[in-house]
Amino acid sequence: MALADKIASAKKISELLNQLIKLGDFRLKYKIVVDPPVANDEWERTDILVDLSGADSGLLLERGGELLRALECVAIESLRLGLDNHDRISFDCQNFRSLRLEELRMAAEVAAQKVRDTDMPYPFAPMNSRERRVVHLALKNQEDLRTESEGEGPQRHLVVYPKNYQGKAASAPVMRRRR
Repeated sequence: MALADKIASAKKISELLNQLIKLGDFRLKYKIVVDPPVANDEWERTDILVDLSGADSGLLLERGGELLRALECVAIESLRLGLDNHDRISFDCQNFRSLRLEELRMAAEVAAQKVRDTDMPYPFAPMNSRERRVVHLALKNQEDLRTESEGEGPQRHLVVYPKNYQGKAASAPVMRRRR
């Protein structure tokens, strides 16, 4: 995105959020940052960061940040971004995103050790493409391992393999919807 496009996109996101917050009667406020500083460019390449806060922050973070991700998805769809640009818009609340990144990095390390100890593949539970990308990147320099995304749709998951493993991995744990 060119800078003018980023600013126009940020304004459109702001208009959308104003409507959603008003119509949903949410007690939320937000701050939009274009080209936010990033500690590790490889992990997060966000062009627009939307940071939400307020009394209803807990609603956004319930069920693993499901509503937060839904707002992000609606914003991305409203901008009609192609799949290759979805990671340019990022929503966060109470530092949820960086905590989740750290959780994924640690899970990648644990999985890598399990694969080394057992010489068997380790399937992660289904996760979205951004989270799979974080695990792929966390393990990319491990010369004795390889990672692959497998499955379709909501069952798409990542598997960590010993580098020369030839068999089929066990299926990912099935994620059931909470009610």
